[in-house]
Amino acid sequence: MKPAPFAYAKASTLEDALSLLAEHGDDARILAGGQSLMATLNMRLSAPQVLVDINRIDGLAGINDTGDALRIGAMTRHSDVETSDLIAQHAPLIAAAVDHIAHPAIRNRGTFGGSIAFADPAAELPACAMALDATMHIAGLNGERDVPAADFFEGLYETAIQPGEILTGVSIPKIADGWKSGFMELARRRGDYAIIGIAAQAKFDGSTFGDARLVYFNAGDRPVSTPQTAALLNGQGWSDDMAEKLAASLKRELDPPDDLNADGPMRKHLAGVLAKRVLGPMAGA
Repeated sequence: MKPAPFAYAKASTLEDALSLLAEHGDDARILAGGQSLMATLNMRLSAPQVLVDINRIDGLAGINDTGDALRIGAMTRHSDVETSDLIAQHAPLIAAAVDHIAHPAIRNRGTFGGSIAFADPAAELPACAMALDATMHIAGLNGERDVPAADFFEGLYETAIQPGEILTGVSIPKIADGWKSGFMELARRRGDYAIIGIAAQAKFDGSTFGDARLVYFNAGDRPVSTPQTAALLNGQGWSDDMAEKLAASLKRELDPPDDLNADGPMRKHLAGVLAKRVLGPMAGA
């Protein structure tokens, strides 16, 4: 299929882009990497009258060390995140996840902010942002505001970004001493969307868990945190008994959807499998 007709506007500054969004309202869509947008346009799942291209706006791309955090510009390509020494050193969870995003051709064009703003519940980066307690930076004509990742994802493809606003970047706290990350997903083929996946972060005292965070993707209409299950880990070491307790808890705490790839009970079972495969090695087991 071909997309419905649309106009094209190339913004040269952030203020220009925001003005274009204000002028066209709901008829406008942002064009960043376009890897999801082009597909929805071609299938006519979306039919904006105007595309506002933000690819040439200075300052929206890049990875910067801000002291306690890394600020990743919204227009930073996945491939740049994948090869960044700063990401590898200070945000190993992101480094582990980005390699699982589709295929190299997609990662060369797709953007970090685009994945976050699109908020596909099967995507890797939104779950990582929640597990890392990231902060989203959102700009509008009235200025910039910051939204914690826990408050950013509001539902299926729904976020805290309001009409006329643009996600400009994401701040990821640097991993501190004693903390470890774990990431894994199960997919039918490499590069496919995950049937289910996990992003985990925990502080360790030796092999004892503390402040564990477990966030699943493709387990609901947004990234799904499982605080009740994570709390079982705190102050405990890893064991087969712990793995069984976590699996049982996840079956109670998660309510994943049915689709053509898996039903809810299968996803609940796989959530426990992933927890065992990720958390055991994190604890050195």
